[in-house]
Amino acid sequence: MTYQEAIDFLYNSLPVFQREGASAYKPGLATSVALDDIFGNPHKAYPTVHIAGTNGKGSTAHTLAAVLARAGLKVGLYTSPHIFDFRERIRVNGRKISQEAVVDFVERWKRSASVGELSPSFFELTSTMAFEYFAKENVDVAVIETGLGGRLDSTNIISPCLSVITNISLDHTGLLGDTIEKIAYEKAGIIKPGVPVVIGERSPESEPVFISKAKEVGAPIYFADSVEARVENGGIVYPSTPFGKIVGELSGECQIKNTATILCAIQRLIENGFAISSEAVREGFANVCGDTGLIGRWMTICKSPLTVCDTGHNIGGWEYIVHQLSSRESGKLHLIVGFVNDKDISAILQKISDIDADKMIYFSAPSVPRGLNAGELAEKAAEFGLSGMVVPDVNDALSLATQSAGEDDLILVAGSNFLVADIRLEI
Repeated sequence: MTYQEAIDFLYNSLPVFQREGASAYKPGLATSVALDDIFGNPHKAYPTVHIAGTNGKGSTAHTLAAVLARAGLKVGLYTSPHIFDFRERIRVNGRKISQEAVVDFVERWKRSASVGELSPSFFELTSTMAFEYFAKENVDVAVIETGLGGRLDSTNIISPCLSVITNISLDHTGLLGDTIEKIAYEKAGIIKPGVPVVIGERSPESEPVFISKAKEVGAPIYFADSVEARVENGGIVYPSTPFGKIVGELSGECQIKNTATILCAIQRLIENGFAISSEAVREGFANVCGDTGLIGRWMTICKSPLTVCDTGHNIGGWEYIVHQLSSRESGKLHLIVGFVNDKDISAILQKISDIDADKMIYFSAPSVPRGLNAGELAEKAAEFGLSGMVVPDVNDALSLATQSAGEDDLILVAGSNFLVADIRLEI
């Protein structure tokens, strides 16, 4: 079996959420537990940090992994979705799982007597692949990001030494619930008996849910404090933290709250026996992209004209994006947007219409089956007073925007992980 054949099997033989949407979502842990048993319960071979939340969990997971690696540990990192390459999901100290390891796992699964009995989803099988790979690599610790929700997420079979919930906003409401309280309940499912949990943001709706769950299972609960921060030279400086002055590589205003969450989590890990120096914290924050391969978070892809892409895909993410855009003092905004077709984007379009800036909008579409047709997006946007050009291919839109943008202008590509994934880049 070649690597491409293994990838084709994963995508074409299994229900894949990013391709099919809700029909591929399999709530419940029975299949994950069965898969874990088949492969020898690999997740029990190392301690884990479990991270859930609506926004920020990817940045939080990558930064924690970078800090732990800079502390001298061998660190597994499991995140989703990938942007350009399936192997981005499974890393050890920043290095992607090898093609050979992917092929070996798929071949062994296809030979398994259980292959016709369990019918796992893409995410269930790839989570098992990650857990086993980390065990084979003898990692010291693994940082595990949930896929969707928490309580019934495939990753929730682990027994972590620390749980982290970044924040809660309305996303995947058809699957997780249509209120902050309901979604918080699902995310709170990763809170385990006696295991410390860090909560990144307080809100009147979610806080009581987390406190109740933590009390129910006897888990110490910690709410992240705010941090002092200022934007400087394209990054964010945190002048006064328990670990000294930190210069964060990640930009975007959302990273300030993520940093508060991460710092609180690091303090809990130190209390849990992890030897993490202040130098390791500072180096991890300063080198997170290079150390872990993180991409797509307010990422500059061209400096002239300034071109940025961001994987913000729900109202929580767009609140930060729009605030950042509204703070620009000069130049025109060239906004290339595209979304999937199973989300209510009304609140996002309203936010975009509120941007007080000279703007040109290009309506595009991610090249996945779930992609919302660019023409339909333009019609929907018109209901909010938004107009622009319908350019289905994001790279064509980028070319047009680049040709018309002035020196002080900003080009932003945002709306879906899959739209960003369509950008032709050498990463």
